[in-house]
Formats: sequence, C-alpha cells, structure tokens
Amino acid sequence: MTATVAGTGDAAVFAPASKRWRYGWLVEVGVMAGLFQLYELGRELVAGGTAAAFANAEGIVDAQRWLGILWERSIQQAFLDTDWFITFWNWFYGTVHFLLPAAALVFLYRRAPARYLRWRNTLLAMWAIGVLVFWLYPLMPPRLMPPGYGCAGSKPCVVDTAVGYTNLGPRRELEFNRDGTPTKATLDQYANPYAAMPSFHIGWSTFTAAALWSFLRRHWMKVAMVAYLLAVIFCITVTGNHWLLDVPGGWAVVAAGLGVALVVERVWLRVRARPASASVGVG
Repeated sequence: MTATVAGTGDAAVFAPASKRWRYGWLVEVGVMAGLFQLYELGRELVAGGTAAAFANAEGIVDAQRWLGILWERSIQQAFLDTDWFITFWNWFYGTVHFLLPAAALVFLYRRAPARYLRWRNTLLAMWAIGVLVFWLYPLMPPRLMPPGYGCAGSKPCVVDTAVGYTNLGPRRELEFNRDGTPTKATLDQYANPYAAMPSFHIGWSTFTAAALWSFLRRHWMKVAMVAYLLAVIFCITVTGNHWLLDVPGGWAVVAAGLGVALVVERVWLRVRARPASASVGVG
C-alpha cells in the first residue's frame, strides 16, 4: 500500500500508507515479519535433491578452478586452529545479516519514507527471486561436500564450523552415506541445506549498503560500510557456507530486486497521475 507525499528531491515522491496512521509502523513490522516467514517457508518447501545440488556444486568447482579462485579450503584452513576466531565469525554469520537490514529499513522509514518504500519493495522482490532460484538451482555448499572431494583424505575438505566449533543448534557431527552424500540426519539440521546460490548474506549486506549509501556523509562511514561488505564475503567463506561464486549471485539478486521495485514505482506513479490528467482535460 502506498500514499502520495508532497516531496522534494526523491525521484519517487510517495511513501507507505502506514505513515498516515498513528501506529502505522506496527503494521509495517507485522507485514514484513509475516512476509519474511513466508520467504523462509518457501525456501524450505523448494529444497532440491542431493544429486542435483551436488552436480551443480561440481559445476561451481569446475568454474572456480578455471577462474583460478577455488580458494574456499585454503582460506578456511588458514584459520581453523584459532577457535575463538572461527566462533566469532559463526556468530557474525548468524546474527549481523538479520540486524543491519532491519536497522536500515527502520532508519529509512523514519528519515526517508519514499526511499523506504523503494527498498522495502526491493527486499520483497529479492525474497521472491531467491525462492525461485533455490528451486531452479539447488546448490550444495562447501561444508556439505563429500569427504575427500577436491583434497586428500576421508574428512570433509571444508569444515562445517557451526557444528564443529560453535555448536549452533544440535551438537551433531556431519555424517555421510557410502556414496559420499550427506545423510538425512545431517540435512535435517538445516531448513534448506542446498540454498547456497544466491548468497543472501551477500544480498542483505549489499542491500544495506545500497539503501544507506547516500546517507553516509563522512568518509569513515563509507570506509566502514565497505569493510562490512568485505567482512561478509570473508565470513561466508571461512565458515564454509558459500562458494565464492555465490557472491556475485547475491549482488545479482539485489540488482534484480531493485529493478522490480523501480518498475513497480514507475507503474504506480503513472496510475496515480491518470485521474489528474483526465480532470485537466475536462471542460
């Protein structure tokens, strides 16, 4: 729902209808929370099969090897002996990507309603696009690849650090079938174990940076935001949750989501302009 707003400067001078209500922000929170739960449910319902996810992961490995960026194991191995460091990045992985996008939306809702509406719609489009990609392209993350795949030995080349270090969720070591695929007990630990592409950690961090960038007036703020973006890339790699090619996938989903939001914005403005145009022509 939208309401036109007399505006200054923004290309799209309109804002959420909830801004007209005394407690409209509660409506926004409730709607966004409900839609996020639908996204989570959709992501779980479209979980792909192990065979397809592994085949797609093999394609990613081949592509990264060709590009010279098959670095996941090397990056992780450099830090695995430092427990506190790995634990920090596991907690970073599990918390920050939820908090900062929400904080960005709250800031925009209060300070720039028109931009809030644009970026809220971007996020909604991102969720829809993400579920579609998860369905069409299930991808096994590095931490679930079969033991010995791409390296010597009988243990996973990339460790699931959330299980082995931080004990996020049930304490359970990864288990594999004889053919090297993860067992059902292992997969049951995750809502959708094969939702690696696109990386929504990259998507949400890029979303946050893009939404707030014009408000970062000081140089140190922009440096901090860039450092945050780089930290997220490092985080998803060192924890074994994503391939490096999942990173541009995250960027792409933000670009696509913003494109959808801009189209919706343009259509809405045209619809709002029609009655005014018609009334001018009368008499």
